Amino acid sequence: MNQKNQHDVIIIGAGPAGSTTAALLAESGRDVLVFEKDKFPRYHVGESMMPFCYFTLDRLGLAGKMDEIGFQQKYSVQFATTDGEVSKPFYFFQHKDCPSTTTWQVERADFDNMIAEKARENGADIREQHKVRDLIRDENGRVIGVETDSANGREQHFAQIVVDASGRDAVVSSKSKWRRRDPELNKIAIWTYYEGAMRDPGLDAGSTTIAYIPAKGWFWYIPMRDDKISVGVVAERDYLYRDGLRDPKEIMDREVLENKWMEEHLSVGEQVGEYWVVGDYSYRAEYCAGDGVLLTGDAFAFLDPVFSSGIFLALKSGELAADSINAALDAGDTSAGQFTEYGEQLCEAIERMRKIVYAFYNENFSFAKLVGKHPHLRPTLTDLLIGDVFVDQFDELFAAANEICELPDTLDYGFRTTAAEKEAAMMA
Repeated sequence: MNQKNQHDVIIIGAGPAGSTTAALLAESGRDVLVFEKDKFPRYHVGESMMPFCYFTLDRLGLAGKMDEIGFQQKYSVQFATTDGEVSKPFYFFQHKDCPSTTTWQVERADFDNMIAEKARENGADIREQHKVRDLIRDENGRVIGVETDSANGREQHFAQIVVDASGRDAVVSSKSKWRRRDPELNKIAIWTYYEGAMRDPGLDAGSTTIAYIPAKGWFWYIPMRDDKISVGVVAERDYLYRDGLRDPKEIMDREVLENKWMEEHLSVGEQVGEYWVVGDYSYRAEYCAGDGVLLTGDAFAFLDPVFSSGIFLALKSGELAADSINAALDAGDTSAGQFTEYGEQLCEAIERMRKIVYAFYNENFSFAKLVGKHPHLRPTLTDLLIGDVFVDQFDELFAAANEICELPDTLDYGFRTTAAEKEAAMMA
């Protein structure tokens, strides 16, 4: 083995999950090598943040930099019916008065680059325009490194553990066939940007609005800095591609007319740039870890973005991954079994958000109905919407929601590691 190419940790991907993991591990003195296929800064969708992103950003020393950069502040989320009626905003500060109750709408090129630069500042080696082509395994199947392609040609690099933070490319899940779609949340999204579109006054100028369309589809309306609005529609493929339409612009123009609030707010704006389309919206890996490899961020799981959980789960999973890896390296053991608690913590939090996402798509459910029947649960619902989901406090909320619609059973995968699978096979 070439000792020159031996590291403590190799990370695939320099997005929020990978760079958070890299920054915290490098800060702990680990030798961290990150491979990123693109050149930063680069475009990425998913601009709206949950308030509990604050805590990971604060640990990284970046919370104060968010306002310095000038990202649009976000104080609430609101919901607009198809006839244009808007819910009372869920102001994050009404329930908890702390810095975490203000969050931001971000341009991902700048946001992601900020975290990557922090990782570099902490000592991580980030190599852009290096594509990971394959995993390197030993004779027992343990991951011991990666093969990369770059302008330098094909190279091999080795580490005590490899972290897959490759986003929706999901390098490990794709190669190991671990990726499993959510049973019901099979949506597609079409999105673009507007300039000069309407903003609500005062504190609501930066609010995320979720605007309903028929068949339990929805728009996101995300006000950003420099007078730009991110606008996307999410629904079932058959619904969006009905009437023989395939052109994304034609589909979005048609759907805007299905919601009076959206029609009004976009009527004074101008669409700019291209239209984007993505499918296969919700999934999770069969396992969170194998011997010598750990999955984090979108490479592990992605949940329908109706409540803006993407950046939050990337940051938090990256933080949990760094802590778990530090403990494993200290123990001299990076086998799969070391990451059982990591997988359980992460999946429990995802499941709490997943339940309310399922409720959102049920035709019998609405937040107005839930809060109307159980007004004392509004603070608990707000806790979920701000990302305070790593504590077990939602049983009463889910019981109340279950009175209105049937919530999903907990998925029986994702939290497992290949070590648990091997143990089960030996006992069979």
